[in-house]
Amino acid sequence: EPEGSRVLFLGNSITLHGPAENIGWSGNWGMAASTAEKDYVHLLLDAVAKSSGRKPESKVVNLADFERGFEHYDIAANLKAEVAFQADTVILAIGENVPDLKTDGARMKLRDRLSRLLKLVQGDRLCTIYVRSCFWPNAAKDSALKEACATVGGVFVDISALSKDERNYARSERKIAHGGVAAHPGDRGMRAIAEMIFAAIKAPAGLRLAGGGNSW
Repeated sequence: EPEGSRVLFLGNSITLHGPAENIGWSGNWGMAASTAEKDYVHLLLDAVAKSSGRKPESKVVNLADFERGFEHYDIAANLKAEVAFQADTVILAIGENVPDLKTDGARMKLRDRLSRLLKLVQGDRLCTIYVRSCFWPNAAKDSALKEACATVGGVFVDISALSKDERNYARSERKIAHGGVAAHPGDRGMRAIAEMIFAAIKAPAGLRLAGGGNSW
């Protein structure tokens, strides 16, 4: 099967968050896009479909439990369905919910746990892994993500510049009462994340676009 035909997204609320009345969020997609079609997952899948001529199968999973308790999270037991999905393309978009890494030892432990997770999902197949940096940049977390990405021969996508532009936050697009929700990427931020990951996918080793043009 060509690359991009089975895409696995391992993320957090930016990737997928179910309805949560207590924070005023009614969506069941990436927080805080205005509609499902405008979150980075849907935009990226659309771009892959346009460039390859077929809609990829996809699995989208919220791994916030791993982030919050990465030291004790049972990766093999909890990711059975994700491993069984046999993805050829994996997008890891986590880190924001990881507690602050106060020592280099903690950073290395996160790196090692991330590597284990990625190796398990990759298996012994030809599976391309893309790891994006945190939307809310954090030097320690981002370096752990980057190093873990390298252990599986993945492609690291640095999106840290997006946080510097206030227009990429949902609060700049509409009134959102809950500060946490408001600090998530809005439609513009989501599109920027999708574009940056897609640019990495269609780089030399990735998908070849018909005519070589940009599909956005």
